[in-house]
Amino acid sequence: MRIMLLCLLLLVAKAGWADTPAARVNGVDIGLLRLERYFSEYLQAQGRAVTSIRNPALYKRLRSQALDELIDKELLWQEAQRRGIAISDEQVSAQLGEVEAAFSSPALFERRLAEAGFDRAAYADYLHRELAAQQVYAQLSAVAEPTQAEVEAFYQANQERLQGAQNQSDNSSVIREQGLVLARASLISQLQAQSRQAARQRLRESAKVEIAD
Repeated sequence: MRIMLLCLLLLVAKAGWADTPAARVNGVDIGLLRLERYFSEYLQAQGRAVTSIRNPALYKRLRSQALDELIDKELLWQEAQRRGIAISDEQVSAQLGEVEAAFSSPALFERRLAEAGFDRAAYADYLHRELAAQQVYAQLSAVAEPTQAEVEAFYQANQERLQGAQNQSDNSSVIREQGLVLARASLISQLQAQSRQAARQRLRESAKVEIAD
């Protein structure tokens, strides 16, 4: 969470900057400047640099993926507004303090804010939006706890892979118990990933998204 917010602080342009739209989401612009800054961070997270991409088709695909993420963020914020998600000033202040504490000095923090196009109040507003979007995303992608029967079935279907991740033991009952624990965690992770993808898809299907040429 902290790393993501620090990266955004360094690389995401403040909402409302006047620049050419890269996309429009239900009438709200995502500007090219915001996209380019986010694209840099998107590549950095993959261990890439813009200058290292020589293939135009690969560059276009990666940039499109970054734009997709920004569109999802905007859709989540809009959904949070529709649902009346409440983020308190205390939550925002706590998050702001956590981000600021990661910098070596208040002066450096303020300088990075300015470089990203924020003042303190505007960045607090950005954090409010981000926290609200994260909260509604968690609501939209929540999954029910799998039943024991579902865990057993998942364990049987993936037994070889799961046993490879276990601590070695000569006790077959211990092996099975460890395997079921791993199976439950792996199944929940898989269900959550599927639910997150489905949530994003539902938001896209109900939205008007226009991509600039």
